[in-house]
Amino acid sequence: MESQNIKPSVPQDENIIENRELNIWEALIPVIALVVMLFYNVFFVYGDDALSGSNQFILLLGAAVAAVVGFYNKVSYKQMLDEVAENVKSTSGALLILLMVGALAGTWLISGIIPTMIYYGLQILNPTIFLAASVIICAIISIATGSSWTTSATVGIALIGIGETLGISLGMTAGAVLSGAYFGDKMSPLSDTTNLAPAMAGASLFSHIKYMAYTTVPTIIVTLIVFIIIGLNIDTTGTPDISDKLNAISGAFNITPWLFIVPIVVIFLIIKKTPPLVALLVGTLLGGIAAIIAQPEIVKTIAGADSLTFQSAYKGVMNAMTVDVAVETSSEELNDLFSAGGMSGMLGTIWLIICAMVFGGVMDAIGALSRISRALLSLASTTFGLFASTVASCLALNVTASDQYLALVVPGKMFKKAYEEKNLAPENLSRTLEDSGTVTSVLVPWNTCGAYQSGVLGVPVADYFFYAIFNWLSPFMTLLFAAFSIKIKQLSSK
Repeated sequence: MESQNIKPSVPQDENIIENRELNIWEALIPVIALVVMLFYNVFFVYGDDALSGSNQFILLLGAAVAAVVGFYNKVSYKQMLDEVAENVKSTSGALLILLMVGALAGTWLISGIIPTMIYYGLQILNPTIFLAASVIICAIISIATGSSWTTSATVGIALIGIGETLGISLGMTAGAVLSGAYFGDKMSPLSDTTNLAPAMAGASLFSHIKYMAYTTVPTIIVTLIVFIIIGLNIDTTGTPDISDKLNAISGAFNITPWLFIVPIVVIFLIIKKTPPLVALLVGTLLGGIAAIIAQPEIVKTIAGADSLTFQSAYKGVMNAMTVDVAVETSSEELNDLFSAGGMSGMLGTIWLIICAMVFGGVMDAIGALSRISRALLSLASTTFGLFASTVASCLALNVTASDQYLALVVPGKMFKKAYEEKNLAPENLSRTLEDSGTVTSVLVPWNTCGAYQSGVLGVPVADYFFYAIFNWLSPFMTLLFAAFSIKIKQLSSK
């Protein structure tokens, strides 16, 4: 996910709590209750507005159901609360990054950085190649930075704007962005999940990347082919006349390629292993400075001042960082695009993550996560069954624990010995963990990754789920390789 210490704690040191008194059906009660409540809440009552607060409360109700199961199995209230506290603490880095992304989006809007990206991008990317190009661009940036989060928060936001202006659905563009971003995240040695998976399985980093390439490269090739086919058949009522949109952008902002200096600096800092929070803070501050220099009229307007003084410049930039701001153009379509919520716009996502961590914390405290994983492991009587159980365990933990790291750590610890007993090299386990744990986290709305990406890109998970082709195809690809014994490394081959 992130290349630099997004969590203050060390994921591989995560303590997996076991409760021998808890049976599998009791462990599944909170999961079933949560799924039923979320299904009713989303499909029968709130629809797309479910993430405005009702889903968050349902996660708390799910945690309450898990707590009742825990009390029945003699788990103390203090133990559950302590585990919830640890879970919430573990997301502190992610929450701070979310706030900083909101601030960065605000200053990059009023400074003209995002409009400039859209302005030039519209002239380079046409609808036919746009989706495939988005996959490639995000893959390159994510490999270089090791961070799908940084990729979506910078280049991804700009591509969403370009796609919307070209008349391409937000779900398609977000799916292309995330497909490329998570391909790069998986394959980059700078990514912490790429380091965490082999650490859990007992493999070396570069051997893990090599064996992961066998399943990951075919998956991204299929993804690109699908997006090329979509691009060739996309209905945009012909080649759009973008001259009016270009004029609207240049009329509202001072467009200059010099503004690209700011995102280049941010990407350079990430490549140089600067912590993402620091890099995003630098990008936010540089965006504010660029706004004062390049867009003084916009800063003055946002501050509600008649002239640009130090105080009005400060207020304008501060407003962009913290609250809703918008820049009006001569195009109604662009008016919807050129708005940002600042840090306050990220509070709904932060709220969702905290509630998800409460549910995951209680589930871990009562031993439900461990019990579900052990049940899946008991079904693995064959080599393919072992791979399938690993995939199922990762998917289940992404849904129940709401955390990408636990979806790697818990199955990694649980299945390591089973792979050794079947004479399977640890690269098989580490590859399967990434193919099913890392990439599918973004497909779960209440998972930290799903909540983050949905919040940053402004696209609900339900809208981009189908188009995040790389993400949902990866588990099937790893199972296909297992079923036909393709590139399954044996311990005896060492």
